[in-house]
Amino acid sequence: MNVYKRCPILENERYRLRLSIKEDAKDLLKTYSDPNAVPFFNADNCHGDDFYYTTIERMSQAIDFWICAYNNGWFVRWTIIDKQEEIAVGTIEAFRRESNDYFTDCCLLRLDLHSSYENCDDIAEILSLIVSPSIQIFGCDKVATKAKHIATERRKALEKLNFVLSDKKLIGDDGTEYGDYYILKSNPRGN
Repeated sequence: MNVYKRCPILENERYRLRLSIKEDAKDLLKTYSDPNAVPFFNADNCHGDDFYYTTIERMSQAIDFWICAYNNGWFVRWTIIDKQEEIAVGTIEAFRRESNDYFTDCCLLRLDLHSSYENCDDIAEILSLIVSPSIQIFGCDKVATKAKHIATERRKALEKLNFVLSDKKLIGDDGTEYGDYYILKSNPRGN
């Protein structure tokens, strides 16, 4: 299955993950303009974008870029829909990372979530939708995601899903080293 030809919808009783579309802008602006959410976002290696958007125009530009990235096979950005509230509450980006560091052959996930959902149970439920499928979707041997020191609920959720904090650094395009990455290997006995 080529995720860039047909993007799967992943869902459980509470949440649906589906490809981000322009019509998500109004709901997603509530997440990306939330000053309590932005500190948890992963902007590593994103060329200075801090993902703090305060206008519908800037949010729409971001979504346009995500659609362009998908069409070019760079990454997939799924919108997270709370099915009970019928609103978009964030996004999760995923892509296969090829590099010269430990995080090669890796599906890298970036979770951007409204602060009202930044708790262990919601995060674990959302990530459980994508973690296992992403290994197959992207043909990787591991999944990694960042959880900063301040992200205590996120860290608890990752540990609940059997992720472990890596002592390895992700090396950016410009040589910058980034830490606080949690990793889950498809074969826990592997190196």
